[in-house]
Amino acid sequence: MNLKMLGAFAAVALLAACATPPVTATSGAGTAVAAGPAPGSEQDLVKNVGNRVFFAFNKSALKPDAKATLDRQAAWLEKYTQDNVQVAGNCDDRGTEEYNIALGWRRANAARDYLVAKGVAANRITTISYGKDRPIALGDNEKAWAQNRNATTSVR
Repeated sequence: MNLKMLGAFAAVALLAACATPPVTATSGAGTAVAAGPAPGSEQDLVKNVGNRVFFAFNKSALKPDAKATLDRQAAWLEKYTQDNVQVAGNCDDRGTEEYNIALGWRRANAARDYLVAKGVAANRITTISYGKDRPIALGDNEKAWAQNRNATTSVR
């Protein structure tokens, strides 16, 4: 019985020793603060800028909120000139495969063209269309469909 308890205690101690403490940084005042994503990383883009813009049903025109997100992306790309990105156009699951692939291309290119117009070098941006093949929200309702009508920017 004591051997089992000793073994269980050893296993718990071993697991506790393997646990990784959260990463912290020290502010100028010597106070520990949690470190965020690495600057210029995909996580930085997602968390601090936004990586997704949304479209109306059957549309590829950029809405004002999409332009605001793309303005922040352009500023981020100006700051992190070593990063290249890919813009993926996505659609909801209504319509034919061919129609949604074409609409996805129009959405990805609308976002790309906006970034280029804001000064991002065209050779830093690639585009792709996934049509309806990569939904981010499951369901057959307007809430899910609205989330799936997007262009998503990712660091390459």
